Amino acid sequence: MNNRKKDTPYFLLAITGSGKYFLWVMGLFLLPDLLSAQLPEMPTVTGEQQLEAITESNDDAETEDDSFLQSMQHFLKDPVNLNTADAALLKELVIVSPMQIQNLIAYRNLLGNLINMYELQAVPGWSIGLINRLRSIITISSKIEIASSMSERLSGGNRSILIRVSQVMEQSKGYRLNETAAPNFYPGSPQKLFVRYKYQYKNILQYGILAEKDAGEEFFKGTQKKGFDFYSAHIFVHNLGIIKQLALGDFTVNMGQGLIQWQSLAFRKSSNITGIKRQLSVLRPYNSAGEIYFHRGAGITIGKNNWEATFFASYKKVDANFVADTINNDNFITSLQTSGLHRTKNETYNKGVQQQLTFGENFGYTKNNFHIGFNAIQYHFQLPIFKAVVPYNIYALTGNKLGNYSIDYSYTFKNIHFFGEAAVSNNFAKAFVNGLLISVDANVDMSFLYRNISKKYQSLYSNAFTENTVPNNETGMFGGISMRPNDFWRIDAYADLYKFPWLKYLTDAPSVGADYLLQTTYKPNKQLEIYLRYHTESKSKNFNPDILPFSPVVSKPKQNLRAQVSYKINSAITFRNRVEMVWFDKKGQDAQNGFLSFVDIIYKSMLKKYSIGVRLQYFETGGYDSRLYAYENDVLYSYSIPVFYDKGFRYYFNFNYDLNKKFTVWLRWSQTIYKDKKNIGSGFDEIPGNKKSEIKIQLQYRF
Repeated sequence: MNNRKKDTPYFLLAITGSGKYFLWVMGLFLLPDLLSAQLPEMPTVTGEQQLEAITESNDDAETEDDSFLQSMQHFLKDPVNLNTADAALLKELVIVSPMQIQNLIAYRNLLGNLINMYELQAVPGWSIGLINRLRSIITISSKIEIASSMSERLSGGNRSILIRVSQVMEQSKGYRLNETAAPNFYPGSPQKLFVRYKYQYKNILQYGILAEKDAGEEFFKGTQKKGFDFYSAHIFVHNLGIIKQLALGDFTVNMGQGLIQWQSLAFRKSSNITGIKRQLSVLRPYNSAGEIYFHRGAGITIGKNNWEATFFASYKKVDANFVADTINNDNFITSLQTSGLHRTKNETYNKGVQQQLTFGENFGYTKNNFHIGFNAIQYHFQLPIFKAVVPYNIYALTGNKLGNYSIDYSYTFKNIHFFGEAAVSNNFAKAFVNGLLISVDANVDMSFLYRNISKKYQSLYSNAFTENTVPNNETGMFGGISMRPNDFWRIDAYADLYKFPWLKYLTDAPSVGADYLLQTTYKPNKQLEIYLRYHTESKSKNFNPDILPFSPVVSKPKQNLRAQVSYKINSAITFRNRVEMVWFDKKGQDAQNGFLSFVDIIYKSMLKKYSIGVRLQYFETGGYDSRLYAYENDVLYSYSIPVFYDKGFRYYFNFNYDLNKKFTVWLRWSQTIYKDKKNIGSGFDEIPGNKKSEIKIQLQYRF
């Protein structure tokens, strides 16, 4: 033992020498389970819950960032070799925790390359469940990868073009108006169009271009004479000598724990209690339909030994609420917009009125189990920002400059992983996030995260692990535990206590909240999975039914109870059923109840060129406060997470067909039928009647 490599984790001491081969042989006893592993549905149950939570926290707006789905599809074609993958590439797998990544690298450093997939069971923290979830996107190979030539990189990759068209079939109010009837209306067609061309060679080179038009936006006429409303292009290079990453065009920046910058998709609280840490490369390519959360310019990461340095610069025009001061000739902005919609005159008037210049850098040092990073970002705006003069905006961003600076850090000691970030904005307001991941036992994991973010702290395009949508005006403590008593049962739970020291929108006083979740999952075999989830949360909000001069702030509790079963009838057919109930302010004056139930039938045979998915659903709630969310299977690279309230039925039908090895088509039809409703929606999106239907067609050609 005295010859142990320095800093080798203690858990590896027991498997040196012939012990490695003993564990490999033991792993063969589980050969049938691993061989019969099927391609996992994406996202997983946990992923569905996380996407539902994101939609709820974003005011019911579905994310348009499909980078995660793109990465998973790429890994299906070009699996990650666990014998050569570095920490940055392993982070792209998303579901692998920091401790699992470090354990794998430490195992390789001590014992050499893995022999095959079954040896992964010898790596601490790599359970059979995790291996089965990853099996389709990872590989084990000792083949020496020869450096590819430039011509091979430019011509030997995968090319694809994707075209998607969708439309709500009923005509909303915005399309029924015209310029003689109202100053604002939808002059464009009701179709939403999306086109993307992409080239990717392994994990080395990627480039592409996309174009997108939202429903109601004009197309090759009026305000959109150049065709689509949004265009995006990018070139992204990995591992070119000391250049670890090179980004040209559109890209995202992700730093530390998201206190000063995090533009890629990031999950929040869920049953995956070890997913509290933000972990991605600083620079990532961007080619999604969202028009807000990315930079446009150039970025580069260079690395040598244990050091890495990233620099980036960006210039883009962003949407904002523009106010023209004709008296003092002093124009300004009241807020930055995030919808990306340019349909009406008001929306097109505010398109790209703010010019944003951004510079940033990151210096990182990593050695063994220790990492430290220094981050900085600076924004310069052409027009100053002055928000509405209301109490909750007293500490909001003002002026034409913003700067953020932070230090992020992490360290693993035995079975404990510590991480965090300390940040400051240019008004000297501070923000802190610190977390712990603890592997208490082979079958027990725990996580803790404390955040303390000043009410004066300001940031843009940030996304930390907080209750608020943005890191501001919050202190809180999160604790979670995951227990696996045996191979069949899993118990996940968390508690999150938080407070907001200052006022918020619709909350006219400092407030507190509490969030608890308990989920039990039973999976006795590959065919059956059942989970039962209880979630309760208490938030404070204004409640003023008597129209008093000052709105009282009261706590409004909400409880959810959900049961879901998934059963694989045979190799091709899967049955899924969910039942969920919600109680809002159960004993209060504003009490509401809600109920939702759906049944899915999914047909997907490895021997057939087509697959089919059908859902039938019923929902009934007392109002918007008792609303419910349900993730829906959609066409490839697209999300559908509707919000349900009032009373009605919903169904959808998915169909995709591989015409040949290169050409695939998808078709989706969905409809919601409300009971006792004469209109659906509001404003320009109001639809007469009680039905809302949508059709979606997608084509992909790979060459």
